Amino acid sequence: MILPITAYGDPVLRKVGTDITKDYPKLETLVENMWETMYNASGVGLAAPQIGLPIRLFVIDTTPFSEDEDLSPEDQKALNGFKKVFVNAKIEEETGEEWTFNEGCLSIPDIREDVNRKETIKITYLDENFNEKSETYGGLLARVIQHEYDHIEGILFTDKLSSLKKRLIKGKLSNISKGKINADYRMRFPDMKKGR
Repeated sequence: MILPITAYGDPVLRKVGTDITKDYPKLETLVENMWETMYNASGVGLAAPQIGLPIRLFVIDTTPFSEDEDLSPEDQKALNGFKKVFVNAKIEEETGEEWTFNEGCLSIPDIREDVNRKETIKITYLDENFNEKSETYGGLLARVIQHEYDHIEGILFTDKLSSLKKRLIKGKLSNISKGKINADYRMRFPDMKKGR
């Protein structure tokens, strides 16, 4: 089932997610719905807060990025078919040089900005079967994970921009929260006037 994506301005996007257990109600269905919602919106990642749930769960499928001809063959290969569910994730360390990449977010349509992030991460998490994993990722894979991980920490990519950039996009962000935006997927807007 395709769920509406929570727009910028909703308090759920600012909550630090809570851990979940194996017996979280209808977890398998929730994950299926998240995949369907993400693909419908042409995303490569989706975190539970983006569908209104303040829990530590996100899904990632970077396959669409693997067709980017600006990337090295190694990067393309790493991104192709990378599809994972992350439950109760914790980034243990971020290392390496900071590098810049233009990011967007399904909760913040029509805004893309350059964001600096460290190049390598070590992350521990549970997969959808609650098997423990500890893995290291670099490059664009690390970045996609960092972006989704930020969501379960109540952080948005716009928080990482300079104060000047934040001022420049303030009006756009306000319009998004009021629903004054044309997204080509279902959204839920926090400040939309009722009865419209």
